[in-house]
Amino acid sequence: MSSSTPSRRRTGSIVAGLSLAVLAIAACAPSTATNSTGSGTDEAAYAEPVIDSDFDLAALTAAAQKEGSVTVYDSTGDIKKVADAFQKKYGIKTNGTKSDVGDTLEKMTREAQAKNVTIDLTLYEDGPSLVGQLLPQKTVYSWIPADLADQIDEAGRNPLMVLSKANVWIYNPKVFPNGCPVDNLWDLTSPDWKGKVTMQDPLGKPNIVEWFNQMGSSYDDALRTAYKAETGKDLSTTESSAAKEWVKQLAKNQPVLTTSDDDVSAAVASPNQTEPRIGLVSIAKFRDIEGKKYQMKVCDTLKPYVGYQYPKYGAIATGTKHPNAAKLFLRFVLTEEGISPEMGSGGISSSKAVAPSKNNPPGLTDWPNQLMTFDSSKLLTDYRDAQSMQDFWRLNHH
Repeated sequence: MSSSTPSRRRTGSIVAGLSLAVLAIAACAPSTATNSTGSGTDEAAYAEPVIDSDFDLAALTAAAQKEGSVTVYDSTGDIKKVADAFQKKYGIKTNGTKSDVGDTLEKMTREAQAKNVTIDLTLYEDGPSLVGQLLPQKTVYSWIPADLADQIDEAGRNPLMVLSKANVWIYNPKVFPNGCPVDNLWDLTSPDWKGKVTMQDPLGKPNIVEWFNQMGSSYDDALRTAYKAETGKDLSTTESSAAKEWVKQLAKNQPVLTTSDDDVSAAVASPNQTEPRIGLVSIAKFRDIEGKKYQMKVCDTLKPYVGYQYPKYGAIATGTKHPNAAKLFLRFVLTEEGISPEMGSGGISSSKAVAPSKNNPPGLTDWPNQLMTFDSSKLLTDYRDAQSMQDFWRLNHH
């Protein structure tokens, strides 16, 4: 890593448990004294986030400006707005590039192997591959700005979470003027909804597979309770969890699969749509109500939850040539000024100092109780279980 450092000196205060990988990173990182967060996952297969104990924002800013440029990859086009705001504030040439997580994973891995890094950092939505590949392979590392660390809950530190978005079930209020036509997740597996549920293909959308796995590990009781409420009977299944039984039944119920949320929202909510359908989309699609005159509402009566939160993480390339600019950018997106462009269509910052977006869709007013939340401590397990869940879906979807 070839960079100057804004930090004053190395203090050597590195807490026990910090891995050799982090030591290597800290040795060439711009701020030299480090502490780990002290948080951990179910299996410590990757380094914990670095916190510079001698953090100096003015020194970091000066060093970042001396580096002159930074490139960040993200899965949303809103990253260009964030990049423009960062460049305007700090005078650092900033390239914000939209890229699918799979493409970002491959490109960052190849660049690290070739020791020719052009992506300085990423805002990244696939937690399992982050903790299963990018972090343990030392392609990237987690860094938390010390002056904002107190604003980040423990659950959002390892790896560092910058933002939560949501996927929710939607319906067309023009087709269903009396409200959402389903009130239980098991309804979607019934003959009445055969071929009428639409969503992105789980085989092309990592956070849907992660959702399936996290349902199995964290929400089994909720799904069993919902099943009994729907049928009056306890769930009887040969599968290892209620989630796998639900996934199997949904897959066999011939859902209409797409390659994008745009196709899902169009199938449910486009102006001339008259077919009775339910769809799963990102809350970002609610911008189409005004932009495309779509008709859509959140199925806010659906139990046990109306959708799920999916986190976006921030990680810096280990071999970046602009480590200070990358750190300054990551700090920027933990502020209201920096993350607001990505919250224009809803979302909640991981910083407690930043208020939730005012543009979250109507009907989604209580995220903790309405949405399923991913548990960061299970990301490594999710990574290991991803292929088997994909195979399970493929086996049951005909």
